[in-house]
Amino acid sequence: MLTGKQRAYLRSLANPIDTILIVGKSGIGDDLIKQADDALTARELIKGRVLETSPVSAREAADQIAGLVRAESVQVIGSRFVLYRRNEKDPKIVLPKQGKK
Repeated sequence: MLTGKQRAYLRSLANPIDTILIVGKSGIGDDLIKQADDALTARELIKGRVLETSPVSAREAADQIAGLVRAESVQVIGSRFVLYRRNEKDPKIVLPKQGKK
């Protein structure tokens, strides 16, 4: 589970990256899940977009894809969303430490 600080940090990293995942009128299929999984393994942080023709909203798409690829939904704004999954073998992103509870 991400803290607010970690989420904010990931949002700042996601700002300049290109949208690589697009959910279209066919919705969320196996190909899209594989694409998301591969991209998360390679990059850890990906940005997606839901087209107007899509049967799911950006929030639904982010939650559904995140659940299927064991990722975290970092942010959903309008038709765009950001997903994060730590690469255990070769981490590229170092998150800020969690504060004391």
